[in-house]
Amino acid sequence: MATAARKPHIIVFANEKGGTGKSTTAVHVAIALAARGAKVAAFDLDHRQRTMGRYFDNRAATVQRTGRALPIPRHATHDGETDERFEALFADLATDTDFLVIDTPGRDDRFGRLSAARADTLVTPMNDSFVDFDLIGQVHPETYKVTRPSFYAEMIWDARKARARADGSTIDWVVLRNRVQHIEARNMRRVSDALDQLAKRVGFRIVPGLGERVIYRELFPAGLTMLDSGEFGAMGLAHVAARQELREMMGALALPESVLPTFA
Repeated sequence: MATAARKPHIIVFANEKGGTGKSTTAVHVAIALAARGAKVAAFDLDHRQRTMGRYFDNRAATVQRTGRALPIPRHATHDGETDERFEALFADLATDTDFLVIDTPGRDDRFGRLSAARADTLVTPMNDSFVDFDLIGQVHPETYKVTRPSFYAEMIWDARKARARADGSTIDWVVLRNRVQHIEARNMRRVSDALDQLAKRVGFRIVPGLGERVIYRELFPAGLTMLDSGEFGAMGLAHVAARQELREMMGALALPESVLPTFA
């Protein structure tokens, strides 16, 4: 009797605003999982910027140039237009895969919404500002109390209900709180309080993200991540702090551990 095909754990990074560190975080999560021995595939839905795809292309070029053995997930980029190509690439990348990491465009996108509805873990990175918070909730201009969820939170709520009706599954919605260094402490506390209020209303988890560090931008041309410390010589304090952030973020995401050794 044939066994059922294994279904990967699908991690979708989605935020309709740009500049939140979405693609950088998605790449680091994919590489972190691959480095731990998981079979990882990555699907870039942003055919215009193609940040994730270019990151992995740069990584492959570094492997070819240096001869170093670096984990690289299988990856593909959607054309942003045809359902047929989306479904074909999705099916191919989901085959014989433990984790499928999907990076969506920083704008309203039909295929991004379709992917969000299929997510097991839906990650919405945001910076510590009310400009970013406005995507998921609205606050009173004087008290900063949450007045209502925004359209995006309502869309995710509807997707979760539809998913539960369709196959009984749940979507673990995670708001990834990236830290922007120039935001003053009082504003960060206000954003934190507003997130806590909204999380209780619409049911997402809040986890620590990555800081706004120059090192992440510097690693892009070579396709390296904070896990590739051996590739850029002695580690400074910024590298050590960034690696610790990554460890904490991976732990807080609470992804399935059944096929993974302990994160180093």
